[in-house]
Parts: sequence; C-alpha cells; structure tokens
Amino acid sequence: AEPLYRRSLEIREKSLGKVHPDVAQSLNNLAELLTAQGRYADAEPLYRRALCIWEKGVGQNHPDFASSLNNLAHMLRAQGRMDEAKSHYERAISVWERGLGSSHPNVAIGLNNLAGLLNTQGRYTDAELLYRRVLVILEKSVGQDHPNYASALNNLARLLNVQGRYADAEPLYRRALEIPRKALGDDHETVAIRLNNLAGFLEAQVNY
Repeated sequence: AEPLYRRSLEIREKSLGKVHPDVAQSLNNLAELLTAQGRYADAEPLYRRALCIWEKGVGQNHPDFASSLNNLAHMLRAQGRMDEAKSHYERAISVWERGLGSSHPNVAIGLNNLAGLLNTQGRYTDAELLYRRVLVILEKSVGQDHPNYASALNNLARLLNVQGRYADAEPLYRRALEIPRKALGDDHETVAIRLNNLAGFLEAQVNY
C-alpha cells in the first residue's frame, strides 16, 4: 500500500500543487499507514505538513483542520506523548464545537478519544464524564440503535469494570451486545466481539 499512497501523493502534488487539500488528504493517508506500522518518526512530519496545508487553505476554525489535529493526536498518543496528544484532542474538540455545534457526532468522536486517553492515565472520573457526554450526543444525533452508540456503551462499561463497578458495568455490556445483535444478526463479527467482552466480564466475577 505504501508505494501506492506515495505515488498518489506525487501525482497530486504535481497536478494540484503542494498546498491543495487533496494533497493534505494523501499525506494523512500515508501517515496513518506509517503510524499503523509503528513508524512514528516518518509519520509525524506528514501529519504536521497536512495540518499546515489545512491551516493555510481553510483556517484554524474549519472542521477539516480539527480532523487533522485529531489524527496527529492519535499518533502522539501511540508514542506515549500524552500531554501533547491531550492538547491536540482538546483543540480539535473546540474547533468542532464552534464549527459544527456541540451535539455533532464529530464532537462525540473527539470526546471519546480524549476519554480514552484519560482512562489510560487512570483519570477515571474525568473519563467517565466525557464518555457519558458522548452517549448523550450520540443518542441525539444517531439514536440508541446505532453501532456508534453501542461502541460508546461498551467503552463506558469497560471504564466502570476497571473501577470495580460491576453492577453498573454489566447492563451496559449487555446493551452494547443487543444493539448490533438486532441490527446485524447473531453471526456478525461485532456480535462475537461483544459476546467475548461480556463473557470475559462475567468470568472475572466467577459467574460461569
């Protein structure tokens, strides 16, 4: 995939110029691949260049600029650069809120990412508040039967589980299972993953 991404980037740079939004998208795609491979030193300058293109092209208050910030934050978090990642997540959320409104699904994505970071730091109270806000946003924007809502339930359940709040976690695990089961059927991979999550939760409590 890497040679194809690099060729796409090369073509777009030549035909569109080095500061075109499509070039930024190609840079982001290549950076995501490199990040997935753990090649952070190669990925970071690409993310930052994409960010600069968006900044010059659409400004710092545009949702695409926020998306670029969020992507860079992912890579920083993967490296353990938590303070930098947190700052970028927060900035992305702020831009999305101003540009799209506080109840937009993109805001929920940013909040979920920030909550995950706080969770890994053991800041459970702060993470829980964000996860619950994600659920409120998704309930309003996509509804309680949407897969993203189920994923948010699962994330909150895992957080509560880590804290030993088993009575609070279990119904969330079960709801996170039932949503994809109804929408996708019993044999879907997502259902298998959620069954595994619930089984592991119950096993840990010796509820065989």
